[in-house]
Amino acid sequence: MKLLLISNSTMQGELYLNYPKTEIKNFLGLKKVHALFIPYAAVTFSYDLYESKVEERFAEIGHYITSIHHFPDPVKAVQEAEAIVVGGGNTWQLVRMMQNNGIMSAIREKVLEGVPYIGWSAGANVACPTLRTTNDMPIVDPLGFDCMNLVPFQINPHYLDYNPEGHGGETREQRILEFLEINPEITVVGLREGTMLKYEADQLRLIGNFSARIFRKGSEPLELNANDDFNFLLQNRI
Repeated sequence: MKLLLISNSTMQGELYLNYPKTEIKNFLGLKKVHALFIPYAAVTFSYDLYESKVEERFAEIGHYITSIHHFPDPVKAVQEAEAIVVGGGNTWQLVRMMQNNGIMSAIREKVLEGVPYIGWSAGANVACPTLRTTNDMPIVDPLGFDCMNLVPFQINPHYLDYNPEGHGGETREQRILEFLEINPEITVVGLREGTMLKYEADQLRLIGNFSARIFRKGSEPLELNANDDFNFLLQNRI
C-alpha cells in the first residue's frame, strides 16, 4: 500500500498544489502516471474547474489526471485506475458523493492492492476510519461516518495551535480532546499545514518543516517531527 496524505493544498502566497508537487512527483515515480481524480469535495465551483487546477500542477511534474465525473461508470473507473487522487474541500459532501457513487469500498480495495493514493485535506480525512475529525461544517448527510480505514488513526488536517484573536470558541485541541473523551481507543494526528504523512514500504513518516501533534486519551499530546518514528501509529491496523 502507498499513501500520501497531505494536510492542505496551498500555502499562503503560492500557486495551488505548489508546495507538495515535488513530493507528489517522487511518490508517483519516474514513469508517467495517468491518475483518476476525485473532485467530489468541491461545493462552490465546478468539477471541470477543479480538474483543470489539479491537472495544471500534475502536468508540471510529468503526470496527468482525469476526473471521475467524465466516466459513465465510477466504480469501473476506480477499478481501472493507475493511481487515485482525492482533492480537498468539504469532507461531508465528499463522503456523500463517494457513497452515492459506490466508490468508497472500491477505492479501498484498489489501494490495498497497491495502487498509489494521494489525498489532501478532505482527501486525507477519508483515508481514516471515519470522517469524525474533519473541520468542515456538516452541510449534507454523508449517509454514514465510516470512510476507507486505510490507516487505523484519525487525521485532523489544517491543525492549528491557537484561536484567532477575538474568537471565543473552543480551540482545535479542545475539540480533539472532546472526540477522545467519547472515542478513547482512537489516536488523532493533528497534521499542520505544510506537512504530510507518507506510507510506503511498510513505513509511515512525516514530511515537512513542522511537527505533528499526536493525541491519545489519558496521555499528554506528543510533538513529533520528520526525524521521529511514526510506525507506532500503525499498531492497531485492521
